[in-house]
Amino acid sequence: EQDQVTIRVIIGTAYGHTSPVTAHASMLYLELRLAAGAQLTLPDNYQELALYVISGSVTIDDQTYAAGVMAVACPGQTIRLSANEASHVMVIGGEPLGKRHIWWNFVASSKDRIEQAKSDWKDGKFGQVPGETEFIPLPNH
Repeated sequence: EQDQVTIRVIIGTAYGHTSPVTAHASMLYLELRLAAGAQLTLPDNYQELALYVISGSVTIDDQTYAAGVMAVACPGQTIRLSANEASHVMVIGGEPLGKRHIWWNFVASSKDRIEQAKSDWKDGKFGQVPGETEFIPLPNH
């Protein structure tokens, strides 16, 4: 807890605290509860960073973000937010994951993994949705 701000580190490290949750990539997930008038500078050691206002409203660089709005930082941007009222905010950040390959309903980090998913689908290794009996074959493309 900082001046008028309660911070919960869900994943990653911030403000001298580290979450017990294991992450397989450099990432950050924070829950912030800010009192009206509270100010906080977000960590700037992640290439990608965004915040989502659950309730209340915050101001960043003269731009106000209300409940239900997401703000996405530019790479390297320092975000200092000010709470216009009591606010609940979630912050997520991390490093880019790299190129993704997409085919039908599969997304993977390599084409080999897509091919393995195709094979696993054909062999029925994905299991079935409870209550469903229909098998949907792979597309021919």
